[in-house]
Amino acid sequence: MPNLTVLLAPADRKQPGGNPFAPDMFDYRTSGTFNYFDDLNPERRTLIDTLQDVVEEEDDETLADIFGLEGYELEEAVRVNSEIYDAPLMSALDRFSPGVMYAAMDFANLPTGAQRRLLENGVILSGLFGLLRPDDLIPNYQLGMEAHLPDVGSVADYWRPIISPLLNDSLEGRWVWDLMPEDHHTAWTDEHTYEARVQVRFMEEKDGERVPVTGEELEVQRGQFVNYVVQETAEDLEELHEWEEHPDDFVFDEDASTYDEETKTWTIEMVQHE
Repeated sequence: MPNLTVLLAPADRKQPGGNPFAPDMFDYRTSGTFNYFDDLNPERRTLIDTLQDVVEEEDDETLADIFGLEGYELEEAVRVNSEIYDAPLMSALDRFSPGVMYAAMDFANLPTGAQRRLLENGVILSGLFGLLRPDDLIPNYQLGMEAHLPDVGSVADYWRPIISPLLNDSLEGRWVWDLMPEDHHTAWTDEHTYEARVQVRFMEEKDGERVPVTGEELEVQRGQFVNYVVQETAEDLEELHEWEEHPDDFVFDEDASTYDEETKTWTIEMVQHE
């Protein structure tokens, strides 16, 4: 069994639709295989109920602030959030597939073993569902971890005391590749139960200086990185030295990487030279 975990954020862009005959994600009387963190269902229901009250009662200006959307995209967010309990389902991996990072993972073209490693060892921190595995069946929704809801406050603050014990237990003794943005870390009280955690910085050299990769290009690099570590079953940094055919010519710079003994955390740099 691989001893790695890949921590991910969901995608803002989501695939609509799904299977209307898929098992209810809140009903496990017949099977427990459709949601690995089903202990979170009461807290999920509470948050969904609150969210649905908000989209029904608040004005467009307040909703625009909550979702960071406007116009048609805001209308669509209100609609999908109003229909969560009755919506068709698909796997989280498929739901998030329009996202840049998920597209760059290229899941469909991974070898079967690598696909299985991602499904079994990926953990997604979701604003609405707390923790997900990539093959959990979920409806369409719109709620970021950075959002603030009336009577709830920060979504990250809501989830922190609930998901932290579960996440820390699931990471115990494991090699963790952490590809999450900072706003998702605020939802987790990290007890450092893992063997090691690796945060990855993607840098490019411009005019003799290194600058961070940002925006959609950062999401592309995160996705390609996930693709590589699940193909290679990477459980240490040595595997990164073997990555000789990076799609965008990034290389692992061990000399620029640092290790914090107290938190057991590596911060590594993947660098694209001019």
